Amino acid sequence: MALRYWAVIFTLGIGWGMSFMFNAILLRELGPLSVSMGRVGFGALGCWIYVLAARKTVPVNVWRWLALFGFGALSYAGPFAFYALGQQHIASGVAGIVNATTPALAVVVSHFWPGGERATVLKSMGVFCGFLGIVLLSLPILESGQSSEVWAVLITLCAPLCYAFSVNIARSFRDMEPVVLVAIALTGSTAAIAPVALWSEGVPIITRIETWASLVMIGFVLTSAAFIAFYWVLPKVGPTNITLPTLIAPVSALFLGTWILGETLLAEHLWGMAAILLGLLLIDGRILRWRLTKLPVY
Repeated sequence: MALRYWAVIFTLGIGWGMSFMFNAILLRELGPLSVSMGRVGFGALGCWIYVLAARKTVPVNVWRWLALFGFGALSYAGPFAFYALGQQHIASGVAGIVNATTPALAVVVSHFWPGGERATVLKSMGVFCGFLGIVLLSLPILESGQSSEVWAVLITLCAPLCYAFSVNIARSFRDMEPVVLVAIALTGSTAAIAPVALWSEGVPIITRIETWASLVMIGFVLTSAAFIAFYWVLPKVGPTNITLPTLIAPVSALFLGTWILGETLLAEHLWGMAAILLGLLLIDGRILRWRLTKLPVY
């Protein structure tokens, strides 16, 4: 890849890892559903500004919009709410590491999905490493007997599970401009989460400047701008290279949570992250293929 594409890949990985830190800041003043509502709301607004400025074609089929609304609720509103719910009891770095199980869960869902990709032995080994990482992350919690934190890990795990399903559903929208798809989906996410958030948590009252700053960052920058950059670089680097931010995000989340938020870093966190990253490398398969090509031929 060209250097500028590597820069975009690393920026996306670091940025998506930062989102867990901003979640932790937002949760100091907002409820978890309000955090999700703010992120998808600002994200949708940013995407629509881009779509209108770039004069992208927007579909007018009502049924397509309804389908995208449901897709958005599964792909954005649900996962963002699950992360915020989980982060009420676990550190942002741990949530970032759990997020890295997305490719492993996607392998499992795709294997059973009609017309989906069947899991190979290598990918199955990657899935095993991913779940081993979750077990390692949970060991300190299980040893301390804090059941609420165990549930928080499981709730957080629902977010990558949503992503695993949405990746397969997204195939039915291949004919659409990706940025338009995200704009409509985020709009549907906002419509889905807003009534629930307002009913259960009331109208958000924001008094801190860091809350507003975090909302702007997580909504406009890490959602709308990040997805615009993601779909810009995707055709240039290919579907394999575009998964690299998944390797970078947990490292970013763990580092920022420890350095800025003062969260405790345990050896189990590092072992869990190592197991999940090994799983991602096995699922990707690039390193093994590269090693095989380097073997001498007799």
